[in-house]
Amino acid sequence: MKRLLVMLAAVFVVVVITARTETSDGKSLFEKRCSGCHSLDRDKEGPRLGGVYGRTAGSVASFTYSDALKHSHITWDADTLDKWLAGPDKFVPDVDMAFHLESATERSTIIEYLKQVQ
Repeated sequence: MKRLLVMLAAVFVVVVITARTETSDGKSLFEKRCSGCHSLDRDKEGPRLGGVYGRTAGSVASFTYSDALKHSHITWDADTLDKWLAGPDKFVPDVDMAFHLESATERSTIIEYLKQVQ
């Protein structure tokens, strides 16, 4: 029984450390790849991204979006954010964001971070 408790505690520690590392990696990757144009809590060149997960595209009232994005009826989730980050203009033609991320790993890490910073 004692052995089982020690193993469970070890697994718990690994899970906690992994979760913290993923959040930390997501934050640093967001800062590296996205923060030139985006912030979590204020509009910049692009709209604020805090709370983006689950939000309707083009819905931050303080930001001026392209008509294409405002009328896209997209709800941002893991799938739509991945498609958007892979190629915004391919996903929604005639949008204003030209930047894209080729790395699926980087996209996934940033999306998980954005999901957590609601």
